[in-house]
Amino acid sequence: MTKRMNIGIFGSQNDSTIDGVVAEAAQAERDGFASYWQSQIFGLDALSTLSVVGREVPRIELGTSVIPVYPRHPMMLAQQALTANQAAGGRLTLGIGLGHKVVVEGMTGMSFDKPVRHMKEYLSILMPLIHNQKVSFAGEALTTHAELTVGKPQSCGVVVAALGAQMLKLAAAFTEGTLTWCTGPETLRTLTVPTIVQAAEQLGRPAPRVIAALPMCVTKNVAEAKARAAKTFVVYGQLPSYRAMLDHEGVAGPEDVAIIGSASEVFDRVAALQEFGVTDFGGVEFGGTPDEAHDTREVLKSLLKR
Repeated sequence: MTKRMNIGIFGSQNDSTIDGVVAEAAQAERDGFASYWQSQIFGLDALSTLSVVGREVPRIELGTSVIPVYPRHPMMLAQQALTANQAAGGRLTLGIGLGHKVVVEGMTGMSFDKPVRHMKEYLSILMPLIHNQKVSFAGEALTTHAELTVGKPQSCGVVVAALGAQMLKLAAAFTEGTLTWCTGPETLRTLTVPTIVQAAEQLGRPAPRVIAALPMCVTKNVAEAKARAAKTFVVYGQLPSYRAMLDHEGVAGPEDVAIIGSASEVFDRVAALQEFGVTDFGGVEFGGTPDEAHDTREVLKSLLKR
């Protein structure tokens, strides 16, 4: 029997205060969702915020979506993650990713050279520190000989925001799975799921998590919602890694992978993701009116009962 797909909520970013995030995560927990994910962009620090959330909201899985690796040394990130995980009583999943060249080089002045190599070396340091808190590794770009002493719980789950085949294989080799954003159903079915599942099988690794996050809106005005999605998520059609996924899907922009329509249409499109191996769905709600926001959340809640 196929395991039921978990349904989670991705933070709205509408409130850049810790109190606002706590309230949003608490509501997600009351609504019965499996997970709550906090992004790391240019607002609140996700791990610091989730440390507070973890003390205030007692049961739901908490995840980062995602921490860019270049600005943080893997030893530092391991310490932060293990600290947040302890605050949350072992409920943290650390989502990490490369970030984007325009940010890494243009904003921080760091080199984005050989990103796949960088992630492989990063994981070679991060994962031992996460799981047994000791590492000795010397790479071309990153070297660490160190040990951490963080009290129980002493490890947390890790997933990689992997889009292309090389990153998906790294995610399978080192971590519990992958987390995608603005990756459409055909790309998930033909690229993401088969690549990471086959890589894990070949390595004798456990079946990976495939966490798919997509914009969603239940509405009577599909054209207006699609136009709003095009405006709200426009940057993801311009960043090269997401652009590659949209091109693979054969669509013009993020609005074309957003799940928009009636309650039954949205329900069916989300539920269908489970058929080809998506283990977790993360709803990014973008209702434009109170009715749309309410109806979108109600469909997500109904998916918990399917």
